[in-house]
Amino acid sequence: MPRVVKVESVVMLETVQEIGIYVHRFHNLDLFKQGWYRIKITVRWEDSENNSLGIPTRVVQYEAPDLDQSNFYGVWKIDDTENSFSTPTFRIKYAKQDVHLCMMISFNLSRSRSMDLTTNGVILKFELIYAPILEDGADMQSSLDASPVAIHEFRITPKALLGLHSYCPIHFDDLHAVLVDVSVHVSILKAASFSSASKDFSGVASQDVQDIMIVKALLTSRDLLLEELYRISEAVNEVIDTSELVSKMNNTDLINFVVQANEFAIDGEVIGQGKTQNGVEGGNDAQNVEKLHSLSQNELLDCFNSLGDQLYYLWKIFLKLHRENKKEILEFLRDAWAKDRKAEWSIWMMYAKKEMPHHYINSGNDESSHRGMHKRVSSLWKLPDEPLETAISCADLHRRSIAQMRINNRSIQDMQIFGDPLRVPVVLVERVMNVPRRSNSEISFMGHVGLVGSRITNGLTNDTLSKKSAPQSNVRVLKIVVFVHGFQGHHLDLRLVRNQWILIDPKVEFLMSETNEDKTTGDFREMGHRLAQEVISFIKIKMDKISKYGKLEDIKLSFVGHSMGNLIIRTAIADSIMEPYLRHLQTYVSVSGPHLGYLYSSNSLFNSGMWFLKKLKGTQCLHQLTCTDDPDLQNTFLYKLCKQKTLEHFRNIILISSPQDGYVPYHSARIESCHAASHDTSKKGKMFLEMLNACLDQIRANPSERRVFMRCDVSFDASSHGKNLNSFIGRAAHIEFLDSDIYARFIMWSFPDLFQ
Repeated sequence: MPRVVKVESVVMLETVQEIGIYVHRFHNLDLFKQGWYRIKITVRWEDSENNSLGIPTRVVQYEAPDLDQSNFYGVWKIDDTENSFSTPTFRIKYAKQDVHLCMMISFNLSRSRSMDLTTNGVILKFELIYAPILEDGADMQSSLDASPVAIHEFRITPKALLGLHSYCPIHFDDLHAVLVDVSVHVSILKAASFSSASKDFSGVASQDVQDIMIVKALLTSRDLLLEELYRISEAVNEVIDTSELVSKMNNTDLINFVVQANEFAIDGEVIGQGKTQNGVEGGNDAQNVEKLHSLSQNELLDCFNSLGDQLYYLWKIFLKLHRENKKEILEFLRDAWAKDRKAEWSIWMMYAKKEMPHHYINSGNDESSHRGMHKRVSSLWKLPDEPLETAISCADLHRRSIAQMRINNRSIQDMQIFGDPLRVPVVLVERVMNVPRRSNSEISFMGHVGLVGSRITNGLTNDTLSKKSAPQSNVRVLKIVVFVHGFQGHHLDLRLVRNQWILIDPKVEFLMSETNEDKTTGDFREMGHRLAQEVISFIKIKMDKISKYGKLEDIKLSFVGHSMGNLIIRTAIADSIMEPYLRHLQTYVSVSGPHLGYLYSSNSLFNSGMWFLKKLKGTQCLHQLTCTDDPDLQNTFLYKLCKQKTLEHFRNIILISSPQDGYVPYHSARIESCHAASHDTSKKGKMFLEMLNACLDQIRANPSERRVFMRCDVSFDASSHGKNLNSFIGRAAHIEFLDSDIYARFIMWSFPDLFQ
């Protein structure tokens, strides 16, 4: 007798992932070449085994890109072979040039039922294509079809795939520093539902479970997008009408029942029926199965269609809202992105607080304080046993903990950082809590400020700076940042830090100091004077420019120095011609600066090189750095510089150092004591402590002012340095401050108020 095979029809539910990418503006920060550029965009699933590409489905040009069509070549295009989208080709002529592209492209990705959506994200790939300015026609097209000059990738996490509206700035790389304002908008939409014959009874339950998860994903996505829509509409002061959505929500009870029918979590916190992430079995399996089989296919299909219609409705509302408020929404998303930086990048950040003593730091062997015959008292600010080794081991321990993390927040992850988290620098931020300085210093400081405020010199008068009561439309605050290179450096050495500063505050004016380029082997006094003259000349040019259009309310003058450039900055500030500008000093960022010289340098190889240069080359600045420029230590340049009032004029002081930097003594970059100095009772040891105390006394805040003082320790991934001479002599970390900007991103975006 033939066997009867029972065939059962099973409902199959399918969804599609929609990724909307708005390309608003291309801003040239630091492109080294003029020419023709365009941006190519592709979207793909992260899973290499299921590396399917997103399909471009819709392009919207929501605003005229540019009035000058000579800056454009051709139009946007979609390549069906590789499923990519390319913007129109545009011409870049100069720095700070804006190209408004004003377009949106939507990609659809099929959400395979076999794909693990709890771990599989989506990769957004942005490629920068370049053609030389002299090429046109076929030659230009050939260049534009070649390999990209730079790539920047982002990952949309599984949680974010359920629904997200986010700002996504594209910077490409160090040699192609730009800012492309992009916003990304993510949603799940229903695709189709159909019936399929099944001969396998066990497969029916499995199929039902997958459909339950799909419905639950749609519900989660609806709630997220609804919440985001209300948040954005409130931010742009627009009232949205959701009355039609209420009419579509006619089966709420049924949807809630479906959600309770199984304990599957879409965000990956719970994976598998009745089983949590750590593998502990749940006790509701029997109840879940019972609820699961109590649902009819029509009820499941009804939930799917209802939620799909609601999501599609919300998606249309957002597109309309964005079309009418695109600038306001971009600004809102950008502000939200900036606020989230500190939290997202906190993985690589450690924070500590430390109180600065209000008394002098004394030698560990100085017994005079015990006899009561000396005004100084022994410091309670104890040094760790081995500060350098402690910093290195602390960073290594933190890096090992990062390896154990599972990073899956609801966001778009920058793959330059999240691509390989263990390669990213670890930053220890030590916030030093200020206490008031001693009264005699206070009187001196206040008298000095009063004197500066009353003088009228070098064209900087009280009439030049307008009163705050003047009409705000005609008032400008001139913000200037001066970047100073180090020994035998180049004026563009700190351009990566400059670029980050501009991103935080686009209105800032910057001066990349060139006056001492090829002149860093001489006397610090001459280098400082040249820098002071260069800064004053730059300020006057900018003041004259502002005076043509309005009034100048205030000046905020900041400095960033690398290595020896920090001593050039301090020397310039001590120059008498800078006196009228001291009350306008704002933020000082020292990147690996030898503020206390090389008196206790422990790098024997570097010390040998210094000796060679001093002996055979007669390099004067190196004699000054090592305090060998005068037989009497108290007559040396560095001792006198530390006694001069320079640091006290800044409102914010940030000392960036690295325990891996063998070129600048760790304690010198951090302006703190070291074991060798604290146990040295010779004249050199006492002189060092006087220099240290003089610097710290300037950093201590006056009771009437608020000063921020931070030490930021950067530990780079040593494996990226390789085994070479630079690593061996400690130069690799010293130069990586110039070759990498990730540490600067972490510090500057975590404390943006210090850079605005």
